[in-house]
Amino acid sequence: MKSSILHFINTLSLYDYLLFGGILFFFLLFLILAILFHRKLGVAVTLIVSAFILLISSPLAYIGMHTYFYKHSVTLTTVQDLEFTDALLIRGDINNTSKQTFKECTLMFGISKVSSIKPINKLYPYLPFRRHTLVISKTIKPQEGENFKFLIEPFSYPKNFTVIAWSICR
Repeated sequence: MKSSILHFINTLSLYDYLLFGGILFFFLLFLILAILFHRKLGVAVTLIVSAFILLISSPLAYIGMHTYFYKHSVTLTTVQDLEFTDALLIRGDINNTSKQTFKECTLMFGISKVSSIKPINKLYPYLPFRRHTLVISKTIKPQEGENFKFLIEPFSYPKNFTVIAWSICR
């Protein structure tokens, strides 16, 4: 847990610092204004509620900012269950479709089972039975891509499964 928090802090960009600084500034401003308007109860309560709504919605702002500034696409070209070894081979590419240069991309893979019941089949991708992570530390310039190959071993699952890939690029 400590290493993932340190990794998150080390990979923050200027936009992230500006977003978090702005959220903290407006949160404190709303609280100070609520204290100044303590005689007007309706205004003070509205400011306090607004401050906490702003604080709670900050992760959505962070996710929205990253999807806007760091657009990319992940394509899986090959998902192959190897026959003679208990392993799963995943090949694909990640393309930078934004105007920013990526210094690092973290690819996450989720392996989930497939069901014949369609409503349950839509639930399984959110509950994978195996998760793996691949970090690509190469620089990916705008409108360029990078191929990746990932071997998951040991892996043996006799039934049908699907592989879902998503990534976070910075």
